[in-house]
Amino acid sequence: MLTPGITQERLTSVARWALAHVNRSERPLIAERVLGAVCQRIDDPRVRAALLAEGAEARLTRGYLPRHLPQAFTAQLACADLEHSEGRWAAAGTATTRALLLAYHRVVHLDGPSSPLAEQPARFTAPLRKSRAAKALRKPRGRKGPAAPPPEERPLRLLMVHHGNDNFLRPILAHYAHHAGVELQTLDTASDPVVAPLAKGAGRLVQRAMGGQVGYGAEIERALRPRLDWADVVFVDWCAMAAALFTLVDPMTTRIVVRLHSYEAFSLWPHIVDFSRVDDLIFVSEHVRDLCVEAVPRLKEKGAPRLHVIDNAVELTPFSRAKRPEARFTLGLVGVGQVAKDPRWAVEVLRLLREKDDRYRLKLVGAPLDPAVGPAAARYQRAYQREVAAFGAAGAISETGQTEDVSGALEDIGVILSSSLRESWHLGLVEGAASGAVPVVRDWPFFADKPHGARALFPDDWVVATPQEAAARVLRLTATEDMWLKSGHEAAEHALAAWDWTQVKDHFDRLLLGPHRDVCSAGEDAIRKAAE
Repeated sequence: MLTPGITQERLTSVARWALAHVNRSERPLIAERVLGAVCQRIDDPRVRAALLAEGAEARLTRGYLPRHLPQAFTAQLACADLEHSEGRWAAAGTATTRALLLAYHRVVHLDGPSSPLAEQPARFTAPLRKSRAAKALRKPRGRKGPAAPPPEERPLRLLMVHHGNDNFLRPILAHYAHHAGVELQTLDTASDPVVAPLAKGAGRLVQRAMGGQVGYGAEIERALRPRLDWADVVFVDWCAMAAALFTLVDPMTTRIVVRLHSYEAFSLWPHIVDFSRVDDLIFVSEHVRDLCVEAVPRLKEKGAPRLHVIDNAVELTPFSRAKRPEARFTLGLVGVGQVAKDPRWAVEVLRLLREKDDRYRLKLVGAPLDPAVGPAAARYQRAYQREVAAFGAAGAISETGQTEDVSGALEDIGVILSSSLRESWHLGLVEGAASGAVPVVRDWPFFADKPHGARALFPDDWVVATPQEAAARVLRLTATEDMWLKSGHEAAEHALAAWDWTQVKDHFDRLLLGPHRDVCSAGEDAIRKAAE
């Protein structure tokens, strides 16, 4: 764009002045405005992209959402398109990776009270739909043939894969380890001596997906081919590094199943995974499925995987224990180590309750939030600690820390809270309900105005919109011991009937072992028709 009277050199000089102020100021509102406005008028796409990216990274490093974030990652994609059109595959991959790292930085989606992706998923990811380089990244590489049907003459060979986190696999692993119709192997791509060195860094994966890094691709082929040749079905938990790695290789006749929880939806990984090589994609809730379908173009296109919604696998029976009488006035929050868990909301509920009755307490179970995660998390932690300190020596808040005995910790908890900004399914809340604690679920703000969310997952009377509503529900259902015990018993009955592993395992059996491969897919037909 031409700017009469101002040369490109002068525009660049002004942009660098603004960038310097963005870098060293805590409140660089004017400098950010100047940087964004001037960069719109810089003709060289590489210079424009570099300046905007540096400004955005400066703000992200301080833990703030950059004012011009969409402009910055769109400029990186424009730069990637230019490199791609001129045949510089490595440079195109580098620019595309930088764009994704900007767009999906944790400060943008994970360490704050909101996310532009959750608010408007299609709008936030629109630049990825328009970019030539991004289209090359998600171009289906396909497979030589369809996945073979389950074998009839021998047990099904099942390979369960994760990348350093098998927390949600344990009941599934135990089930298939003792299943007469299954021969089971596992692979941790983060610790396997052959695979782990290849499962590091998104940049190489992006470049390989776009046609570069041929030698790296050959290494992945050699590492994974024996696993794929052995397996009839590969189940990859978490749609992240391991899923991206496996879909860089043609699975031939091996069926690929990937499960996506929540974190991945707010990450770059679904934009790197080649879904043309995924036969089935499992979500743990409808609201996460809805978000991903809007945000990830491949899931609406021809050749997309079958979409399924299956509850998390969890054995709830061990949580059914007798409550101690004092538990009636003890609120509990299981899992507090992320900003997304928003324990400050739980503290506000406690404050409102203690205005009425100072017998109420709050018990926090789990590792505390680590301020070293980043400056945004550190700011949240400081505010949280100030609010906790306001209770002084009253002893109203206790922190248990990380424990392997969650069911034991729940014996003292009579009301289980879900205070989160976002969740896919919230294991801690479900375990608490199964223990007989009265559930109080915040209408998770990331999904509160969507067709599906906390109210679609849990009974409507469990869900509240505000701390005031939460306090009112607690006061009503703990008013007498009989009322509290009755409400907790009803919650436990519902949890066990809806979500215990005995209810969920048949879904996994039908999906992984059965010939029809169609389970819990409500909504897929509607998604397909909308896409058409």
